[in-house]
Amino acid sequence: MSVTRFSPDGLQPHTPYHHVAVATGARHIHVSGQIARLGDGTPVAPGDLSGQVAQVLRNTGRALTGADASFDDVVRLTFYVTGWQPELIGPFMAGIESVAEELGLPRPLPPASLIGVDHLFEPDVLVELETTAVAR
Repeated sequence: MSVTRFSPDGLQPHTPYHHVAVATGARHIHVSGQIARLGDGTPVAPGDLSGQVAQVLRNTGRALTGADASFDDVVRLTFYVTGWQPELIGPFMAGIESVAEELGLPRPLPPASLIGVDHLFEPDVLVELETTAVAR
């Protein structure tokens, strides 16, 4: 594996992600912001944060596979969520949990940020995910 993830003592405990990722490898993979769309552009899970989180992770998995990589190679996840409020963490995490096994998501997740935004580029888009990976 080219990525080692950990959470040093003294940082916030009990997070669903590691605080640090150290990567070695020659290939840096940057996946553009993925949204809840099928390959033909059809929206997935309109109005459903959990369903959209699941789909952006599936799309990210497809992108990583296309680069001959996987979630094991991911060093950073950046989620952008519209209208973020703390009570949305339940549906957000449910979306992750619903595809964790299917996609082989590492647990805890790689270092991650969740950024609340007013809106994204299309009115039905509730979440967008940018991903960085490093592979051999």
